[in-house]
Amino acid sequence: MVRRPGPRLTEGLLTHLERQPVDLDLAVQQWHGYVAALQEAGWETIEVPPADDCPDAVFVEDTVVVYGDLAVITRPGADERKPETAGTEAVLRDLGYRIAHVEAPGTLDGGDVLKHDGTVWVGLGGRTNAAGLEQLREHLAPLGAEVLGVPLTKVLHLKSAVTALPDGTVVGYEPLVDDATVWSRFLGVPEEPGAHVVLLDEGTVLMSAGAPRTQALLEERGLRTVTVEIGEYEKLEGCVTCLSVRLRHPL
Repeated sequence: MVRRPGPRLTEGLLTHLERQPVDLDLAVQQWHGYVAALQEAGWETIEVPPADDCPDAVFVEDTVVVYGDLAVITRPGADERKPETAGTEAVLRDLGYRIAHVEAPGTLDGGDVLKHDGTVWVGLGGRTNAAGLEQLREHLAPLGAEVLGVPLTKVLHLKSAVTALPDGTVVGYEPLVDDATVWSRFLGVPEEPGAHVVLLDEGTVLMSAGAPRTQALLEERGLRTVTVEIGEYEKLEGCVTCLSVRLRHPL
């Protein structure tokens, strides 16, 4: 599930980075390249309707947490982003997902949620609060998920610092990770963009072209890598995970 960048993309929110000029035309090209990479890997892409009044709407991951047949519609921590969730909910409802919601006073951004093999880690300290975590825990408990809070002070979202490889090893850029001991298997990577991978299948990851040393490291571990240029989104604190939501449950 993806969403096209809108005309106000260059106005996107920033929290930890200094603002740099964003080339909107190049960003659109990079988005098409990202979508093409997903499709070439065998994924069908479904577009959420545009939300052109919301500069950050292209980062569709933040609007939902999908677990099995349940879609938990988030309540973004930034008020400017709260209107983004309606389009996501409509698409997932039409696809047949069960729908749940994070309600006030809870806030939750999907980019703060890392899932692997029944464990769900949630970054706390940025746009997700304890009430949002607790509501997610309640929604996912019937599905057998263990939901754990993780401290977060150095990046916008948890998945801006860490993601998981197919075997469950968590990869991260250590200067931006508050506590790597949270994970029993942690692999530090040499470049910040290298901390972000999207699992395409059990042996293949999608990653930023901006992390060649990490790419070599992952290939040494036996993984196949697919790289995409997303530099314009990285200027906006985005990464490969932010731009899509993978839907695996056969409905």
